[in-house]
Amino acid sequence: MRKPILAVMLAALAGPLVAQTSPRVSNDLTVDMSPQQYRICNDRPARPTWMDEVHPREAYKALTLMDLYELRAWEQIVETGNCSCDVRFPKWEEASEEFNERYLMASVEEHTAAQRDIRQRRNDLRHAVQDLCEAQGNW
Repeated sequence: MRKPILAVMLAALAGPLVAQTSPRVSNDLTVDMSPQQYRICNDRPARPTWMDEVHPREAYKALTLMDLYELRAWEQIVETGNCSCDVRFPKWEEASEEFNERYLMASVEEHTAAQRDIRQRRNDLRHAVQDLCEAQGNW
């Protein structure tokens, strides 16, 4: 009677130990330089290079530009009823120009307030944009 109980207890204790084994490690350190693949719209325009090179203490500037870029794209989608890749992911120039005029020299606090405002406006458009883009297969 004791042996079956002992065997069950041993099996119950061994399960978690087996689950905690280390994952397989590969020696393949090949760097994959192929372009990033997205689920939709793989021909997206490249964002401004400064955004990838910005000092971490000024990353808030890149976030403001990304938020502004998406807001302007979503406004265009709602306005035109078109969610094609060119509308959903436009060139960055217009958003960059607006950013440079309005936010380039702004303080951290002003960026925070702008991001909050932009995100609220974007959230107000979210359902309309999602409905349009899902219907067109671009969500």
